[in-house]
Amino acid sequence: MLKIRFVLWCFVVIGLQTSFAQSKANDIPVSKLPAEVKQVLEEYVNILTSSKDLDDCAQRFTSIAGGGLINEDPINVTLRQTIQPFSLKKDFNNIKFYAQPLKITRVNVSQTGGSGYGASAVAGTIYKIWIDKKNPKQGMPAPVSIVVPENHPSIKTPKVIGIGSF
Repeated sequence: MLKIRFVLWCFVVIGLQTSFAQSKANDIPVSKLPAEVKQVLEEYVNILTSSKDLDDCAQRFTSIAGGGLINEDPINVTLRQTIQPFSLKKDFNNIKFYAQPLKITRVNVSQTGGSGYGASAVAGTIYKIWIDKKNPKQGMPAPVSIVVPENHPSIKTPKVIGIGSF
């Protein structure tokens, strides 16, 4: 009976690892990251590193935020209520542990039918970009997701849609 439990436990652990792993099937070479996407990533990191405080950071970040990070009005952009005190705060406090200039270790590309809510929902190509730490021995690279919108009536430039991993 103990042997059966152990075997079942092994299958569960292996299954969970496989299901939570990010597939590398859609990875592209870092050199193929579009310039406008890399520019938005660099702007996000610049906002994190040069803001005087978290409120300043949040105010500046709204210009490049999109999808589920913002409220439904894409014209009068404001962050969703939970973004600043959680995801943005985490990145703001921890960016100091990441390589400057940025060291991108991996880029994964996928499509979304819509990230966000209402008029701020944006469909397009998502670039999930992993940034390395200053000292790789201090942890794994962390991702930031940026979407390049397709066919949106008002959102025409790439927007950051996934933060909070730093």
